Amino acid sequence: MLFSYLLKRFVKIGTLSFTDCKGKTQLCAATPTPQISFRLYSKRLERRFCSSPMLALGEGYMNGELTIEKGDIYDFLTFCAMNDEQYHFSPVETLLSHLASLRRLFHQHNPITKSRRNVAHHYDLSEGLYRLFLDEDMQYSCAYFTNLDENIETAQENKKRHLAAKLRLKPGQRVLDIGSGWGGLAITLAREAGVSVTGLTLSEEQHRVATERVKAAGLEDRVRFYLRDYRQEQGTYDRIISVGMFEHVGIKHYDEFFRQISTLLNEDGIALLHSIGCSAGPSRPNPWLNKYIFPGGYCPALSETFAAIEPAKLYVTDIEILHQHYAETLRHWRMKFLANQKKVKELWGDRFFRMWEFYLASCEVAFRNRGYMVFQIQMVRNSELAPLTRDYIGEEEDRLRITGSKLKIA
Repeated sequence: MLFSYLLKRFVKIGTLSFTDCKGKTQLCAATPTPQISFRLYSKRLERRFCSSPMLALGEGYMNGELTIEKGDIYDFLTFCAMNDEQYHFSPVETLLSHLASLRRLFHQHNPITKSRRNVAHHYDLSEGLYRLFLDEDMQYSCAYFTNLDENIETAQENKKRHLAAKLRLKPGQRVLDIGSGWGGLAITLAREAGVSVTGLTLSEEQHRVATERVKAAGLEDRVRFYLRDYRQEQGTYDRIISVGMFEHVGIKHYDEFFRQISTLLNEDGIALLHSIGCSAGPSRPNPWLNKYIFPGGYCPALSETFAAIEPAKLYVTDIEILHQHYAETLRHWRMKFLANQKKVKELWGDRFFRMWEFYLASCEVAFRNRGYMVFQIQMVRNSELAPLTRDYIGEEEDRLRITGSKLKIA
């Protein structure tokens, strides 16, 4: 009864058809379109929807207790996002939401040992899994589309050069890559800009793959990867870059993160941070994503980020907000993942496939409908180093593109 009541309150746009575990169908119709139909196979899941809908939805779908009868899981999540914007919370629901926001501080406590466990949970999965949906260079972060007809390979090449351009690299400089992944960005910077790169990761699997790739590229003298937390790094660097790692730092450690950036950066150096963020202000973590995909993960608001940058005596010299780019990146990943559905199921099973399908679909919907974006923040210790205009970014991208093309021909 409560679940049916909440559904009726929730649907303000479209038509939703729901069949319960006893085979009874209920129609919630606000407007003719869009139309979505789903079925639940568990009374227990109905009750869980009332207390934690996102967790219940994700678990129900991955466990086969919820199936989409009309549309697919992406359509269903889009339908939910559209109606969520129209939904008016009751006082009790508002209180529960505030309590959940307070709990995030506990979950964001992220000492080094916990950071390693959190990273291993997601990034130490088989390299083979990621090769089934990422680009050839295994870039697991937001691509940069100059137009929406570009393929994911081109868009990821654009991303690496866009970041490199903002670093204003010079041959021979020392670069620190915090959260170096499978090594693609570090290898590109070394090859196209002539710099030396030190990459830090907490993932043993990524470290293994990145080290093998550097050896294959013949760049062992200029690129090295270490299994090391950023808090343990020493020395100084001309440039520091961190892509897709800040989401794992934890709110309580933001001050520590930027203080370390400031300590490791040379007086005339440049640091660049690329991170997912929430444009609607401080948010609460998605409970399903935190439980199954990114333990300890959090997408910060700019207000939370800047509050930690300023005390670290770093000056922000450029900031760019990317709105559509990650939604398109996730669409490409999701389509490729679905195309490899048979292979994923053979290797990891149906439940794993549905879990990752839900992950990719829910993230794409979040970027299209829930105010999530990507920000790139350029920082320096000496504010006099800021260029007069942003023209240098496009000019440097063009130069790096020509260099990259010549290297491919050679």
